[in-house]
Amino acid sequence: MNDLAPLLTPEGRALLDAVRGTAPADELAVATRLRREHPAELVSAALGQARLRQRAAAKFGAEDAGRMFFTPNGVEQSTRASVASYRAARFRAQGVRSVADLCCGIGGDAIALARAGIRVLAVDRDPSTAAVARANADALGLADLIEVREADVTEVETAGCDAVFVDPARRGGRGRIFDPEAYSPPLSWAVQAARTASRAAALKVAPGIPHEAVPAEAEAEWISDGGDVKEAVLWFRTEPGAVRATLLPGPRTLLGRGLPDPRVRPVGRYLYEPDGAVIRAHLVAEVAEELDGGLIDPTIAYITADERHVTPYASAYEITDRLPFNVKKLKTLLREREVGILTVKKRGSAVEPEELRRKALPKQHGPNSATVFMTRVAGAPTMLVGHPV
Repeated sequence: MNDLAPLLTPEGRALLDAVRGTAPADELAVATRLRREHPAELVSAALGQARLRQRAAAKFGAEDAGRMFFTPNGVEQSTRASVASYRAARFRAQGVRSVADLCCGIGGDAIALARAGIRVLAVDRDPSTAAVARANADALGLADLIEVREADVTEVETAGCDAVFVDPARRGGRGRIFDPEAYSPPLSWAVQAARTASRAAALKVAPGIPHEAVPAEAEAEWISDGGDVKEAVLWFRTEPGAVRATLLPGPRTLLGRGLPDPRVRPVGRYLYEPDGAVIRAHLVAEVAEELDGGLIDPTIAYITADERHVTPYASAYEITDRLPFNVKKLKTLLREREVGILTVKKRGSAVEPEELRRKALPKQHGPNSATVFMTRVAGAPTMLVGHPV
């Protein structure tokens, strides 16, 4: 980000204040006006930063995002503040006082760690990214706790820190990287770095990491926030072999007990959709046991039960109708029920939800709502219709 330095000058900061909250439709007029008194490149940089701050508000909150600096990649790849704060709290609970944050990016995790009272050595090899991380530590008043170093993480000595956190790059020129050994740095290097930590270590990995790729001495945790799976973390020096799903806000944590696959049973009155972190952690059996339920199909992560149970680990729906996959029959049913708002969920179906909604929703929209699940029941394509409990 070559235009960061000018934005840190008094003129640059004044421009950032001037363009704060500028709507996209107003950018041209604002730019035209400001270019009469300021360099065109500086005005463009300020408007670009204002756009990034608006996008970042969802992750960092409007107050912090309004003071921080971002790169396009930084907004996309940085950890959501709520997740970073939860992880920092786990470090703190383990007695960690200092962390080497390797591949720190724009500093999102370093900020959360510092706010937990932990000293941070934040390292990134990209000069522009390191500069942004340094500016963010300063902007949020955390420069005394965060040392930002521009370096290759594989060459940094971390013995001065009692914990290590590694967030390897999981994107390349062609998009997401699914092979952990293709991360930068590779997972094998990150695991070795974690083993050298004196007190604790955590490695941030993609939620889709194969379970067989998790080292035996690591605890694997899948984290969701507001129902969306955000990441998986491999913890060292905690509970070797443990598997857990953590749901934010809360946090609420479900610990695996090594249960066998749930039984398959007929569809009951209620259908439960487990949280994505539960599914990724392979803990559907634990939730099914809690609900006294079973699966509707051996390959589908929907749980069914005859009684209503309350659990934070799954969303409950009352099922009113079961149909074989037939769009015309569904459309007739929705017309009879005067459904005007249709939510479509799918698991184990190739049909796109928007396509079904367009074909099945009656033209005369009624006042009622419904949820339809496109799925398989005992191997047969099926539509289950109901509503959230």
